[in-house]
Amino acid sequence: MKFGGKSDSLRKKRKDAVESKSKSNSKFQEFLRMDMGPAAAGAEEDLEMERRLAKKLKVKDGRLAGLDDGLNMIFEDLDPIEDSVVVNGGVEDGGSEKLLRSDKKMRSKKKKKPRESEVAEEVIAGASDTEIIEEPCAEKPAVERKAKYVAPHLRGCANAESEEISQIRRRVRGLLNRLSESNVESITEEVATIFRSVSRSVGCQVIGDEVVNSCSGGPRGNEQYAAVFAAFVSGMACLVGVDFSAKLLASLAKSFEDEYSKEDSLSLRNLTLLLSYLCIFGTCSSDLLYDLLLELSKRLTELDVATIVTILQCCGMKLRGDDPSAMKDFVLSIQNRVNVLKSYSEGTQDGNRNINSKRMEFMLETICDIKNNKRRPKEDPTHHTRLKKWLQKLRAEDILLRGLKWSKLLDSEKKGQWWLSGDVAPTMENIDDVATTINMEVLEAQKLVQLAAAQRMNTDLRRAIFCIIMSGEDYIDAFEKLLRLDLSGKQDREIMRVLVDCCLHEKMFNKYYTVLASKLCSHDKNHKFSLQYCLWDHFKELDTMELNRSMNLARFVADMLASFSLSLAILKSVDLANPVYLTPKRIMHFRMLFESIFENSDALVWNIFTRISALPELEMLRSSLIFFMKQYVVAANTEKPLASKFKIAKKALDNVAGILM
Repeated sequence: MKFGGKSDSLRKKRKDAVESKSKSNSKFQEFLRMDMGPAAAGAEEDLEMERRLAKKLKVKDGRLAGLDDGLNMIFEDLDPIEDSVVVNGGVEDGGSEKLLRSDKKMRSKKKKKPRESEVAEEVIAGASDTEIIEEPCAEKPAVERKAKYVAPHLRGCANAESEEISQIRRRVRGLLNRLSESNVESITEEVATIFRSVSRSVGCQVIGDEVVNSCSGGPRGNEQYAAVFAAFVSGMACLVGVDFSAKLLASLAKSFEDEYSKEDSLSLRNLTLLLSYLCIFGTCSSDLLYDLLLELSKRLTELDVATIVTILQCCGMKLRGDDPSAMKDFVLSIQNRVNVLKSYSEGTQDGNRNINSKRMEFMLETICDIKNNKRRPKEDPTHHTRLKKWLQKLRAEDILLRGLKWSKLLDSEKKGQWWLSGDVAPTMENIDDVATTINMEVLEAQKLVQLAAAQRMNTDLRRAIFCIIMSGEDYIDAFEKLLRLDLSGKQDREIMRVLVDCCLHEKMFNKYYTVLASKLCSHDKNHKFSLQYCLWDHFKELDTMELNRSMNLARFVADMLASFSLSLAILKSVDLANPVYLTPKRIMHFRMLFESIFENSDALVWNIFTRISALPELEMLRSSLIFFMKQYVVAANTEKPLASKFKIAKKALDNVAGILM
């Protein structure tokens, strides 16, 4: 019992000691807390910030997601901040226990209402602890963060072309969106500058696609819109080359067929208007549109009828003026096709409704008006005058694409410069023909050079002019090639001298030289003066000139007078009343000249002599002409026609009023 009482007393003493110790410790703890209040508050703030950062960075067990970088080994020996608080070199466990207690309470409160995102994060973190090995964040490309959003249906196209081409495409699209009749010149120059900054293939592809897309999705049937874009294409072809317009036409034809298969009448009308205005502004010839019209007339569906009406309303009269025979063939094909459809659809109600539709009737009325040369208000030639003058300054007549067919534009196997009418793509079948053609052209060129040397064409310029004149398909072809020589200064004088020399070397007189000379004189008056001085030089050589050359010269001058390219004033350097000057060869030459003039009609003879009748300074020339014609032309020929023509010429020379017949 005593032992039990002692034990109870000992327990009491120990309990009191513990209580006193705890009381003293709590007082000391309060003292320390008062002393280090700011530090404890800072520790709590640090813990709170650490928890927020851990949540944002998805830290699990003190580690970030990803591979271990080895830095955790450095901090393994350090105690966590939650387990201890260092004060003056000592450790206070009581404060840390309370901090941990408060931390656990806050965590328990948060765990009561867990969010779905946190549950998912815990599942992912738990899985990462077991098997998943994630790649380091440094391997993720930084472009993905800065990349712009691209719609799903455009992602394939976006990856297909580079950023540079995309920027060019955006610039061109922005300029085309601002295109109008007032600023077409400046925008065309800007786009031409962009075209020259890239390769020709890229420039043709990008600009051509943007033009076709803009017109295909443009305003509904706006002819002004199509006209401005057609003028833009023609201007670009003048500035950068005809290959641009040729490739754009190929792209337009492909888009036309695509929209036709989709039966999109709006886009089809816009593309048809663009093609029609390209023909009006001289980018493509009427042959291309006739070929398209024949293709449409073979099917003659509702969509074909609408397209034919659009073409005929826009440029029907121009097509008729360019090639009336082709228009006649088209009208006959339409009539035959309509008759076939009528006979085929007699038993079906739908077929009769299609043939007798209002649109079909309107198409037939339009064709009838064009056939009878009835111009509609839409085809007034005064429309788009400003655009036509601008293209005329750019010499748009040089970019006309001849000989193109609709099937050629749609041919996917076209190679080389396919837009040239004489270009033939060499294949295994026609390689021999191409080689033979090249050899013949080389031989012909060699013969021309040898002939030029034989006719004393002793300079490169004279040889070039000679080869152009002699190798021209017709006088228009030769005229255009001579203009392309781009001669400077006094070099253009050589053209007329070489032309007259070629004419005099012919065995028989060829009127080709007269027509070409008249064309040159009407184009530039300098050629007229050069021809006048050239003829005066040849008049001085009549005594030593061969008879054949003298006869060709007389016929040449007579035709130039009959075309009014020259006047009889050219004979003022010749004294036809002086017996000393009139040698037998000279008399024969001028006699052939006046006999050639008298071969024309009475009205033309009257007008030729009337041109010098009203000029007082040519009084001596008029009297000498009357003396020579009476003495050497009429007296030597007793035929009545010459006598009557002489009377007309004499009256015309006395016609002081200058009245023409």
